[in-house]
Amino acid sequence: MLRHKVIGAGRELFAYVRQASLLHRGLGRSVLPELGHEDHLVVTLHGLFATGGVMLPLRERLEGHGIATAAMSYAPGPAIAEVASGVADWLADVPARLHLVGHSLGGVVARYFAIHHGRGRVVQTISLASPFAGVKVGTFGRGIPLARDLDVGSSFLRELRFDASIPHLSVIASDDHMIPFPLSHALPGGEVMVLDGSGHNALLYDTRVQDRIAQRVLAHLR
Repeated sequence: MLRHKVIGAGRELFAYVRQASLLHRGLGRSVLPELGHEDHLVVTLHGLFATGGVMLPLRERLEGHGIATAAMSYAPGPAIAEVASGVADWLADVPARLHLVGHSLGGVVARYFAIHHGRGRVVQTISLASPFAGVKVGTFGRGIPLARDLDVGSSFLRELRFDASIPHLSVIASDDHMIPFPLSHALPGGEVMVLDGSGHNALLYDTRVQDRIAQRVLAHLR
């Protein structure tokens, strides 16, 4: 048990360092590939206080399978609806079918976008360690739009949890110490994948996760 915890803590520490080294890669202008109506695009959305750069290893692995990808960076703080609206503007001229993959906060943004901006365009959403059951933000935090959206029992999250019209995969880290009782945060009505020996951030760089995402997307390209 102790060895398992030590290994898990090491992976999570490495993931933090890796994220820090990739942050600057998402500070430039997001470039979208030229695609047609029959093409598919994986859109990756990062977590809080990150940039699209942290999604680069996932994107590189997917592109190795011939899958087109893109990443967008957004500032922390705005309400999730505002962030999703920015994503919609960014993708407005892209006719391709969309697969949205979001880490932590990005998974919630992905789901909101799919429901409110992506019907008929979004093939599926995939969340990595996303808090669909909410987090306790406290009285002060409720004055911040983003925190209010993510508060336990918020009407915002309740809407997302009760709309299962678009296929979804919740990837859960069994050793997630940022989200208490991680399995309870899986989106109801969707598929669930639980990763042992992986933490909240390590999940993002776990090749088992990357390959599962690739499989789900490739199933629509054949």
